[in-house]
Amino acid sequence: MKPLTEQQIRAAFVNCTKGEATRLSVPRDLADRPWDALDYLGWRDPQAPGRAYLVAELDGGPRALVLRAAAPAVGQARRSMCSMCLTTHSGGVSLMVAPKAGRAGQQGNSVGAYLCADLACSLYVRGLRDAGIGARLHETITLEEKIRRTVTHLAAFFAKVTG
Repeated sequence: MKPLTEQQIRAAFVNCTKGEATRLSVPRDLADRPWDALDYLGWRDPQAPGRAYLVAELDGGPRALVLRAAAPAVGQARRSMCSMCLTTHSGGVSLMVAPKAGRAGQQGNSVGAYLCADLACSLYVRGLRDAGIGARLHETITLEEKIRRTVTHLAAFFAKVTG
């Protein structure tokens, strides 16, 4: 992924108003992100842990989504799998819900997916972050194919939100 500026990120949101995009919390450490190892930029809002954001390069430019993260179930740490990168976690996967873009979103329609709670799919796929014992299933496909699969799942999620 190409490095993005705060302005580029704010302008990329497709499922919130421009006013909401100007008020949301953008990471201050953009220059320190491992851009070469990212298929998308994802972060949780430090002021509101129930909010999360995704930015990906799609259709020739950055596109971004506002997400709501479901509160974790108290006392449940069962193993779950991320629908983007297929990494399994004990308690490290959250249901993330994105309001649909446009009129559908204004009417309350949304799309959900189970994602790595820290939104670090790119790092898990590349083995740069460890999700624990047995987190990655043994697969015979190459790293490039795993990355392509993750990007395909991400693009499909964006298409559901914007379509």
